[in-house]
Amino acid sequence: MRHTISILVENKFGVLARVSGLFSGRGFNIDSLNVAPTHDATLSRITAVLKGDDSALDQVTKQLRKLVNVVEVVDFKEGQAVQRELLLAKVKADGKSRSEIMQICDIFRAKIVNVAHDSVIVELTGDEGKTSAFLKLIEGFGVIELARTGALALIR
Repeated sequence: MRHTISILVENKFGVLARVSGLFSGRGFNIDSLNVAPTHDATLSRITAVLKGDDSALDQVTKQLRKLVNVVEVVDFKEGQAVQRELLLAKVKADGKSRSEIMQICDIFRAKIVNVAHDSVIVELTGDEGKTSAFLKLIEGFGVIELARTGALALIR
């Protein structure tokens, strides 16, 4: 089963290694991992999307709460959180395909953030379904490079 976990931690070196090591040591595959400071510079938020069974996840969250630098651990249930992902894609765009790519971007409310002679860089923010649907449509033009942040989540 797929789980999204938010872990508020002290912003100190080595904390991310201990948290991710706890996941891998318990056999969880991390689908995405996102870490950044919060509005309080002394704290960071780790958002992890994991695959694993519920009982093992309960055990891991209990162990996470025992780590010294962990302030809070939240396992988001389905529909309990707002989740978003950022995607940057460099797409081949010649004179013929550029207008079609722009139309797709309008439909998905994506932004073209860079234009070159033979390519465009597109920025898209949305849930995983939206980003996957967008990627399926632009793959036909030729994706040169792709970067995704993974999920960010906050409780409703």
